[in-house]
Amino acid sequence: MKFVILCVAIAAVGVFSAPPELPQRLRPWWNPSVLLGRLTRNSSSRIVGGFKVTIEDVPYQVSLRNWSGFHICGGSIISPRWILTAAHCAPTTAKPLSTIMVGSADRKQGKVFKLKRIISHPLYDPNTVDYDFSLLELREDITFDSTRAMVALPEQDETVTDGALCRVSGWGDTMSLTESTSMLRATDVPTIHQGRCSDAYENFGGVTPRMLCAGYWEGGKDACQGDSGGPLVSNGKLIGVVSWGYGCAVEGYPGVYSRVAAVRDWIRKEAGL
Repeated sequence: MKFVILCVAIAAVGVFSAPPELPQRLRPWWNPSVLLGRLTRNSSSRIVGGFKVTIEDVPYQVSLRNWSGFHICGGSIISPRWILTAAHCAPTTAKPLSTIMVGSADRKQGKVFKLKRIISHPLYDPNTVDYDFSLLELREDITFDSTRAMVALPEQDETVTDGALCRVSGWGDTMSLTESTSMLRATDVPTIHQGRCSDAYENFGGVTPRMLCAGYWEGGKDACQGDSGGPLVSNGKLIGVVSWGYGCAVEGYPGVYSRVAAVRDWIRKEAGL
């Protein structure tokens, strides 16, 4: 079984040397698979090479909290009652999450909502991180305003143009002692050709049609530990969910995101959206 390293990145074939056989990592602050006693790809994520944003800039962004109120992952508002995040952030078996926070760029503030239930995609595979999606139903509706709003979803199998500029945001690690993780940050990255990305991740099994990649081949900008489950938005649509990668902002290894258009019909079936 191959493992994954916490962070995001991609490499051009024949240009960069093959990475060592290290664990592949997802991107929350902790690894639910370890808590469950299973060996799988680890998790973590952060915004590296980014900038501060206000919640009005990304009003669909939410913080997923554990029972003690500690931030572990991001998520996106897709309706007044539903949040979309990564399955590795919210496994239905472990039920590690109790609340989400909305409406503030400061992860220590905002309004807190309790969860009613977690629906992970039935085909989610923690070993390959395929179908890395979970729907979170809230116990009450979110009232929308300038700080809380839903993000549009793509249609089933809607394509994403190579090189399309996207914004990823979150409260994850910044890899800088001078940049606080308590305030929301974002960075803009372009999408990467699927074949080139899969070649770069060949040692990790490649990427599946339920994944897409975004970042710069030279590295420097990426999601990282704590950003898992968060939004990747292009032209006002939620095209990706922060999922996994090799390192954070590593040269030759852009971030790997779960492709929302690949599961649009599942979202419609489960959440009625």
